[in-house]
Amino acid sequence: MIKRTLSILCLSLCVMLGAAQVADPGWITLFDGKSLDGWRASESKGTFKLVDGAIVANGNRSHLFYAGDVNGGSFQNFELKVDVKTKHNSNGGVYFHTAYQETGWPDKGFEVQVNNTYKDPRKTGSLYAVSDIAEPPARDGEWFTEHIIVQGKKVTIKVDGKTVIEWTEPADWPGLIDPANGQNFPLRKVGSGTFALQGHDPGSTVYYRNIRVKPLP
Repeated sequence: MIKRTLSILCLSLCVMLGAAQVADPGWITLFDGKSLDGWRASESKGTFKLVDGAIVANGNRSHLFYAGDVNGGSFQNFELKVDVKTKHNSNGGVYFHTAYQETGWPDKGFEVQVNNTYKDPRKTGSLYAVSDIAEPPARDGEWFTEHIIVQGKKVTIKVDGKTVIEWTEPADWPGLIDPANGQNFPLRKVGSGTFALQGHDPGSTVYYRNIRVKPLP
């Protein structure tokens, strides 16, 4: 009986240790699924709403910036995971190394594209206008995970665990000049900053949930 009890305890301990490894304590939640505490919307404040534990972006252009306390609200080297779902013909995005601004598309940092069927040729997982994907690796109406890793000057983007972009900023990188319209974004540089979720237009509906970050050394 004693041996059996010890065996059960040992098995339970092993299961608990295994679960702890899977949970990975390095990950920190940025969105509690219940409120927008720690987040700040620009211009059209009503674009972002809470629905069934997700942030839903639908309305006039707006960006929802992380403004909470984790890591002082600024991230340099990190891993970020965001679960995303799109309706048909929807556009959105996840920004990193950015900063709050009241109007317009964020000038600072980079956008990781969310777009499976919208007319923009840059599809989900693209490092927008820097390293683009022509064929979407995800589908509308289904949850997928965008995983962004920044270490030094290297940016890696994964969608549902598959690497779709690996890009290292060149030493002489001047910032982004969008080849589609010649617009210049001199602050599109790997550095540090916060995250933002994009609400693109009234015809787009994008869901974001399970937002978590792992700061890296």
